[in-house]
Amino acid sequence: MNTDDIKHVFGDNLRRIRTEKNISQENLAFLSGMDRTYVSGIERGRRNVSLVNISKIASALDIEIKELF
Repeated sequence: MNTDDIKHVFGDNLRRIRTEKNISQENLAFLSGMDRTYVSGIERGRRNVSLVNISKIASALDIEIKELF
C-alpha cells in the first residue's frame, strides 16, 4: 500500500466512524483541539496526520487508535 492509499483509507475510516457517532467535523475538531479544515483534509486523504494527532482524534471519538486503520 502506498502513502496516498493509506491516507485515503485512514480518512475514509475517520469519516465513517465520525458519522456513525453523529459528530460533525466542527465538533470533532473542537474535541481534538484541531481546526475543522485540518479534519476535512484528513478525511479527504490530503493530510499526512501525525501520531500525536491520531491519538487526539481517537480520544475525541472515544475509540482505540487501531480502529482508525
